[in-house]
Amino acid sequence: MGVVEVLDPVAPTRTGGWKVDVSRGERNGRVSSEWFNRPDDERYLSLDDLWASVKGRSERSRSRVVQTADIRVEAGRDSAERLHLVLPKALEPVAPTHWAFGQLASIVGAPASYLRQLPAPLAGINLQYGLTNHRAEQVKTFETEDGRTELRAVTGPDYGRIHDHELVEAVQRIAGNGTGDTRWKVPGVLDWSTGVYNPDVEISRDTTTLYASDRDVFLFLVDDHNPIEAGRLPDGSPDLYFRGFYCWNSEVGAKTLGMASFYLRAVCQNRNLWGVEDFQEITIRHSKYAASRFAHEAAPALTRFANSSPQGFVNGIKAARQQIVARTDEDRDDFLRKRGFSKAESGKIIEKVLMEEGRPPESIFDFVQGITRLARDKTQQDARLDMEGRAKKLLDRVG
Repeated sequence: MGVVEVLDPVAPTRTGGWKVDVSRGERNGRVSSEWFNRPDDERYLSLDDLWASVKGRSERSRSRVVQTADIRVEAGRDSAERLHLVLPKALEPVAPTHWAFGQLASIVGAPASYLRQLPAPLAGINLQYGLTNHRAEQVKTFETEDGRTELRAVTGPDYGRIHDHELVEAVQRIAGNGTGDTRWKVPGVLDWSTGVYNPDVEISRDTTTLYASDRDVFLFLVDDHNPIEAGRLPDGSPDLYFRGFYCWNSEVGAKTLGMASFYLRAVCQNRNLWGVEDFQEITIRHSKYAASRFAHEAAPALTRFANSSPQGFVNGIKAARQQIVARTDEDRDDFLRKRGFSKAESGKIIEKVLMEEGRPPESIFDFVQGITRLARDKTQQDARLDMEGRAKKLLDRVG
């Protein structure tokens, strides 16, 4: 195929969606992990709702740098986590969240798990000693007013905060409300019984992929009304892909800011991503100049991906399909052994392709698909990631 074909979203190849082949490409479980671990109060049905929550929280927050020696610890008689901190020039004590308590303990060199087991007065004495004798002398606090004043984060003075609402706003610029008012939306669901991916599924707390907690945000959206054809399957039907991306951030230092873009063939009910190809990722640590890097690197990269043509991806898949590297069993074994695969692994890779395609591998694309299928059989994550990485490296060298 020489040109990109974006199929008409109002005329799917099958009623209710498109037939896809999820045996190809890689499986990505990052979104599924988020979906599985989020309680209902961390799930949002639209980007507008998500933005309103994290933006309102930001407007009730303040950040300042204080001398550690000027922080006073007050303790009640119950658990260590009921400690309060009196900050310089503050009108009332602040209560550290579970996360901030851990950060505070880490900064002064005390094990948080141990402190949490102590009576509050004893934990307070340990923290007060650590703060008074803290060699770095300064920390940056992040306090939020929500009925009471909470201390949500304690970081080094050079921590470069990127607010959660800033990331959501960057996504809104390309995805609107994330519910279908633009081409980017919460994904549909794969029907395993038919192999048909249906993009039109009601957004509910069970299906949404828009999340926020007191320490982070995570968003996953797809362009699944506009499938991209990149070649043909063995039965002659089109091999269809969709564009997708997910991004994350923590304004309190729980994780980096990052975003990943990719092509995928389907999303299942458990929010696993199937048939993933061309996975690209950007991460930004919350260092001193993080906000500037977000403005000049990450946000523009997201916009570029959203507005870019899939021509390069399609051409790469086409080139990999056309580049024949093995025509005999000896060629196949030699090709794989030269790339670090054992004799046993080489045999399994060839067998995987033979079972799926009805013929042994010949092209770069055939070998890549066989390697990624074998990677799925690996029970150890490191071994699986290593094999997936070798498959991606092989595809990247096409041409």
